[in-house]
Amino acid sequence: MSLFTRSVQLPHSDQAPTEEGPAPDGPWEGTPDDTAAGRDSTAGDATGDDPDAAAAIGWRDRHPAAVRAVAWTTTALAAVLVFFALLMPQDAARLTPSTFVRIPVEGIFGAAVLLVLPPRARRAAAAVAGAVLGVLTLLNFLDMGFHEVFGRGFNLVLDWILLDDGESFLQDSIGRSGAIGVVVVVVILVLALLVLMTLAVVRLSNLMARHSAVAIPTTLVLGTAWITCAALGLQLAGAPVASRNTTALARNRVDLVNATLRDEKAFAKEAAVDAFGDTPPDQLLTGLRGKDVIFTFIESYGRSAVEDPEMAPRVDAALADGTKRLRAAGYSARSGWLTSPTYGGGSWLAHSTFASGLWIDNQQRYRTITAGDHLTLPSAFRKTGAWRTVGIMPGVTKNWPEGKFYGFDKVYDSRHLGYEGPEFSWSTMPDQYALKAFERLEHGKKHDKPLMSEIILTSSHNPWAPLPKTLDWDAVGDGSEYDAIEKAGKDPVDVWKDTGELRGEYAKSIEYSLNSLTSYVEKYGNKNTVLVFLGDHQPVAKVSGKHASRDIPIAIVAHDPAVLDRISGWGWQDGLKPAPKGPVWKMDTFRDRFLKAYGPAPGATPSPSAP
Repeated sequence: MSLFTRSVQLPHSDQAPTEEGPAPDGPWEGTPDDTAAGRDSTAGDATGDDPDAAAAIGWRDRHPAAVRAVAWTTTALAAVLVFFALLMPQDAARLTPSTFVRIPVEGIFGAAVLLVLPPRARRAAAAVAGAVLGVLTLLNFLDMGFHEVFGRGFNLVLDWILLDDGESFLQDSIGRSGAIGVVVVVVILVLALLVLMTLAVVRLSNLMARHSAVAIPTTLVLGTAWITCAALGLQLAGAPVASRNTTALARNRVDLVNATLRDEKAFAKEAAVDAFGDTPPDQLLTGLRGKDVIFTFIESYGRSAVEDPEMAPRVDAALADGTKRLRAAGYSARSGWLTSPTYGGGSWLAHSTFASGLWIDNQQRYRTITAGDHLTLPSAFRKTGAWRTVGIMPGVTKNWPEGKFYGFDKVYDSRHLGYEGPEFSWSTMPDQYALKAFERLEHGKKHDKPLMSEIILTSSHNPWAPLPKTLDWDAVGDGSEYDAIEKAGKDPVDVWKDTGELRGEYAKSIEYSLNSLTSYVEKYGNKNTVLVFLGDHQPVAKVSGKHASRDIPIAIVAHDPAVLDRISGWGWQDGLKPAPKGPVWKMDTFRDRFLKAYGPAPGATPSPSAP
């Protein structure tokens, strides 16, 4: 028999060849009935002398019901996976049953295309479509995570660096081995999603091809139903029954990428203009000469801490007590609200916005501004020559070149503060220790000029367990005194299991930070002390609640009444707690307001008007 003759020889059963040859073998390719028939008819040729293959086919022959059940189950799971991917929302809050009671146009269009393609092209198209759908599903999961943490979706251009920050956060929270384990599991799940989605689309494509007599009219019926629902504007739970979900999300991603690229150029032009950039040094900050000015950020100190019914009682009590204690020590305070450019994280975006007077809400803008020489609040103080500028950065654990952009004469990061105690999850040291180190290294020493300092307090950083406790200032040494406190603290994994407990621990952390700062001013402040303290952003949505604002409290504390007299027109509330309906300004407007209030206006350039 010739080679050509052997290549077209029919199997020795009564099954006729299909368009693609004999019915395929295996649960990913065949239907229940086709698979059983195909295996029966080709058993002799398939096994040869291979005992393993013979044993496998023998098991299938002995358990046809099980084979059919596995095949049907696999097909059903493939359909569910693809259907889920086509209708999957970006926000976990919309992950409800009603979201999936819709007709995805992408599924109908995809089925129509696959049905008209020849076999080889169909298989290739199905594999590509499955891979693309897998990638889009992965991006949707990233969106869900970013909505939970940052209150926004994932930016394809800018946000990859945050994944590395997330891995670092895991190391600080659950240890290096735990973080590695989580990363390994995530990588496995990502690969599994991409592979399974591809296989699912290929399987469904083959199934439609073998049963085109049913698939074609079904596709036509579903297409007609989609057009009808779209024309009538039918909705279910506020969402259209005729869904364009995947197409809309893909288009939104493309639009976001284009907008991000355009924003890069536009922001570079914006950053080149500075209303106070050419102001002579002797006209800057004239109203604060001789004062020790301390700018302090309290991590995750947001409006929810002050107004949420569950958390506010503890935080508001700390603010009221702090106001009373500071007043007894001769200080006055006024407070208001700023709107942060970030939410749930990305503290450096808030720090740079506050300092530069520019809206820094993404990593590209941050890189652009820190690569230039735009005037910041610290560099304005330094420019006058009347202050020594210092940064206390316990959250910085490695070289920080951005310190030069801010204009600090000296930066003390976590390696330079002398701390020998335990870390409290992400926070490298308690706030009270950081303040005591500032007193020991800078504020408590004699200088030929006053200090302008920026201090970042980190004890209220996610995950809010374990938490430090307030000590007597004389008991704060090298940090080893916190060993027992850290060991007796709560496990962050346990705290995060219960939302109520998590919110309670968050409130305790803010209370601790506020008490540490108030106590520091009581003990180490003087008649020339001016304290400006604020939050950087709201905590994650699990704590602040869905749809929380991006507002953060800010307060200015001073012993000299003349300091607060200069901001009497701001409409801020007396005391450390802002009025619920007090003015709210975007954070980027604060720099110019502050420079105008405490020094001459910049030439003929008008100051920004109140929002």
